[in-house]
Amino acid sequence: MSSRRLGVFGGTFDPVHSGHLVAAVSVRRALELDEVVFVPTGHSWHKVPGPQAPALDRLAMVQLAVADYEGFATSTVDIDRLGPTYTVDTLTDLQHAWPEEHPDEEAAWFFITGADALADVQHWRDPEGIIARAQLVGVSRPGHMISTAPLLVGHSTIVEVATPDISSSQVRERVSAGESIEGLVPTVVAEYIAEHGLYRDRPVAT
Repeated sequence: MSSRRLGVFGGTFDPVHSGHLVAAVSVRRALELDEVVFVPTGHSWHKVPGPQAPALDRLAMVQLAVADYEGFATSTVDIDRLGPTYTVDTLTDLQHAWPEEHPDEEAAWFFITGADALADVQHWRDPEGIIARAQLVGVSRPGHMISTAPLLVGHSTIVEVATPDISSSQVRERVSAGESIEGLVPTVVAEYIAEHGLYRDRPVAT
């Protein structure tokens, strides 16, 4: 039975931007992952008031952004599930589905997130369950010091990536102000935002 190395990149992606793509490409190369699956959150438990763009729009933007990248895919498990999105549920659902969809393949799982978020993993829901299901991967900028929680010793990897200084909030603010987002997001994402009038007015409930 063959084995695959799978990265799970969870996030609000509100919207997905070029920094996300650079991080995913770099982690895939550094850890020799066969695939990176982008998983947009349904409703993030730690962000108030929550995503500004509806879940299906955020998913569509991610699908457009990754379409031309080898080894990138998307999943709707967090959007399909009712209630807040928790990492342990994301991994559980993906891993339960894997044997049915790939009966002849085993999988080693890696959960990708920002290194700063990773340092706070002890406050996530069921952190022991998370590390039992996947190796955690923290993306950090070169030279940025990260304090690793004792829980993560032996269960995490830090990958240094020279990501561009972009945030989803910056993209939203520029769109709201009528400013260009060229270079901050893929062209297809910028076109989708303009076509659907996203981030122009007050936050949209999901």
